[in-house]
Amino acid sequence: MAINYDEIMSLTSENVEISYTDKDSILYSLGVGFGNDPMNVDELKYVYENSQIALPSMATNFQYHSPLLLKANINFIMVVHGEQKLSITNPLPVSGEFLANAKVIGCYDKGPGKGAIIDVETTINLKKDNTEICKLISTTFARGDGGFDGPASPKKELIKPTGNPDCVHEITTKPDQALIFRLSGDYNPLHSDPNFAKAAGFERPILHGMCTYGIACRSIVESMCDGDTKKLKRFDCRFSSPVYPGETIITEMWKDGNNFYFQSKVKESDKIVIKNGEGELT
Repeated sequence: MAINYDEIMSLTSENVEISYTDKDSILYSLGVGFGNDPMNVDELKYVYENSQIALPSMATNFQYHSPLLLKANINFIMVVHGEQKLSITNPLPVSGEFLANAKVIGCYDKGPGKGAIIDVETTINLKKDNTEICKLISTTFARGDGGFDGPASPKKELIKPTGNPDCVHEITTKPDQALIFRLSGDYNPLHSDPNFAKAAGFERPILHGMCTYGIACRSIVESMCDGDTKKLKRFDCRFSSPVYPGETIITEMWKDGNNFYFQSKVKESDKIVIKNGEGELT
């Protein structure tokens, strides 16, 4: 069944209660590769409850609790994460109780056989006093759902930084990286089941886009923020190619005042996996 534009644009979820513990924060951090060197004290603070902190990109876990698109008529075998935006209002706690409000803010038709693009915005507030923590916009590329006579996809200007990057940082993923990361909430079999991955057109299970996003966030925090997570205020990007567990992700960064631009590529193939990366520092 084709996408019903009016129906999908009306999808919302309100005041969804979400809670997580310091153990959940540790699990996320392990999922993006922290702790590979247990003697690295800079990494230990993400995976050890003594003076523990949370990586800002962990906020994307909130999106798993408001799965609006499960109510939509789309082919989930052909779905991939297209873009992710994160605006941070207040530092992400390592544990707490929250309220999530989500809504579809855009649905665009790329045409028959070309897919659809769906934007979902999620706002997160502390439950106890309604303090806003962050706002997320997740863009889904539904590769099998174009041709529903919806509005055309708006053109977006590509960001092409010039000159040599100011910082370059690389992180090697482990062969079981996706199997660890999925425990934070994304159980899509595309990342764990070889037969499902092949049916979706991949040679084997791929790394979660949100894991690649978290690894890039690690590189930004370590290289552009001097390890201070509170300095990161905005972190946006487009996913352009999959990563396979075990590959090395190189993130290149360009600074422009309080703004920065970045891209990530796989070391083994030199293929760009994140592009149009941009963000803001305090």
